[in-house]
Amino acid sequence: MEKKIIAVVGATGLQGKGVVNALKKNGSFKVRAITRNPDNYSGKADEVVKADLTHLSSLTESFKGAHGVFVVTNFWEGADEIQQGKTAIEAAKKAGVNHFVWSTLPNVEEISNGKFEVPHFTGKAKVDELIKNAGFENYTFVQPPFYFQNFTGQLAAQEQQDGSMGWTLPINPSKKVIHMADIHDLGKVVAGAFLKPEKVGNGSYLSLATEFNSFNDVLAAFKENDKEYSFNQVPVDVFSTFFEGAGEIAQMFAYFEAHTYMGEDVGDQIQLAKEIATEDLTSLNEWIKQNVN
Repeated sequence: MEKKIIAVVGATGLQGKGVVNALKKNGSFKVRAITRNPDNYSGKADEVVKADLTHLSSLTESFKGAHGVFVVTNFWEGADEIQQGKTAIEAAKKAGVNHFVWSTLPNVEEISNGKFEVPHFTGKAKVDELIKNAGFENYTFVQPPFYFQNFTGQLAAQEQQDGSMGWTLPINPSKKVIHMADIHDLGKVVAGAFLKPEKVGNGSYLSLATEFNSFNDVLAAFKENDKEYSFNQVPVDVFSTFFEGAGEIAQMFAYFEAHTYMGEDVGDQIQLAKEIATEDLTSLNEWIKQNVN
């Protein structure tokens, strides 16, 4: 019997790559990578197709024959995430997709009653309702956490004024409020969702969080692996002046401190993600050992 096709949007990004790899490792599906630059694709997918979340016709074409699709948008590339979500839904409906898996985040506006503005969370969350009403036979929401990869990427430790390496951020380092995981592990959760639609295909939320940490926990994990870092807490309004876009990051940390990364009452969503994952999830300690020299 021919394997069903899963189309993965953003197959070259951290989330998409993890999804492709987990699906390939599991071996139950044929994997189609969707990317704007297929010539540069060097991943493990069975086939690669050129399409763009801003072009309905190319996206519809790329979804044709697919049983399921995984869709992620990238706010940091300037995406209009609500519009891209609408385009992806329309393309998937036109192509007859059975199972739509959407990478979303908590609705900060709603959770905080408008106190915090974190568009890269809320924009994705606003697409959820559209998916619920689109009439897909199966649909699932996955929520990625604060990536371990941030510690070597966007939020890598930097030289501080006292000469130490570390972080200067607008958050109390003793507060356990950040849900974290290796972002590649999101693929294990997504693969599990496609394998068990009867369990999570009715609009379940799967929140990936291997750990629930404070920044002090993060410093301790690095120290355990012979990496000594410092931490300075600064006020939100000071941090907001550090670089372009810092205001959004400052609001995000203030939201974490008030409501946690995933928001309240998410224990069941985190547990369900762990249960549905095709493999064990990586701890911060293991990730540091494997990825930080």
